Amino acid sequence: MEQQTGVPESREFLQDEIRKIERWEKEQKDVFFWEKIGRIPFMLLDKITPKAIKDKIGAALNELGSFVQTGGQYLVSENAVLKRMQKAAKEEEPLTLERVARLPIAVMDQTADDLASGRVTFATAQGATTGIGGIFTLAADIPLVLGLSLRVLQESAICYGFDPKDKRERVFIIKCLQFASSDIVGKKAVLEELARYDEPRDGEDQVAAQIQGWREVVTTYMDNFGWKKLFQLVPVAGMLFGSLINRSAIGDVAEAGKMLYKKRRILQRLAE
Repeated sequence: MEQQTGVPESREFLQDEIRKIERWEKEQKDVFFWEKIGRIPFMLLDKITPKAIKDKIGAALNELGSFVQTGGQYLVSENAVLKRMQKAAKEEEPLTLERVARLPIAVMDQTADDLASGRVTFATAQGATTGIGGIFTLAADIPLVLGLSLRVLQESAICYGFDPKDKRERVFIIKCLQFASSDIVGKKAVLEELARYDEPRDGEDQVAAQIQGWREVVTTYMDNFGWKKLFQLVPVAGMLFGSLINRSAIGDVAEAGKMLYKKRRILQRLAE
């Protein structure tokens, strides 16, 4: 079976895949006008948000720091993802991350898409449930969505042969989460930073980048909370909008993780 774990793609194929990713990156930089003004109502909503809810949001987002340092409570089962990849690749022997890194890109894509689909389905159902509950039920949605986001990004990392137990990969995961959460200016900045991610970097720059990433994520989670709280005032709309915004949030995160990790893997192959 060793033949299947070799790299079958031609250089032309890999370069074509990079061009597709670059087109996707360009599309991500487009922004609608309403996205620029969409945060205005939440400045007012923030003033009437109970302190207990703000504390819960803050505690959930503090987990980003512990995730980078230790993986926290959000580390996924590497073996479960590797077994899925083994089945997709039709391998007889159990896979390791080193062997995954040599699998065809198509196998990586297929597994990443399958895993993301399951996470999106779960997030959709969970968003509907919290959308019809009280304000504290809605607050429970925030750490759940954050946890799902971190898990789907770790699964993307494993699918493309990167180890989320490595601290540098956990930082990369936060940058992917920041990218999915950012506006047009933020997305451009993250892409520029990730373009040189595998180059040696100053430690202070890395810390500053992490802090900025967390700020972007905090803002987006507060915005999503504001929308859900607003629509929760209308019974049916609260359930529907809760499911749609969770579906969109996890879908965006999964897509960002897939494309950004895929780009790194292809660039590494082209450099070999």
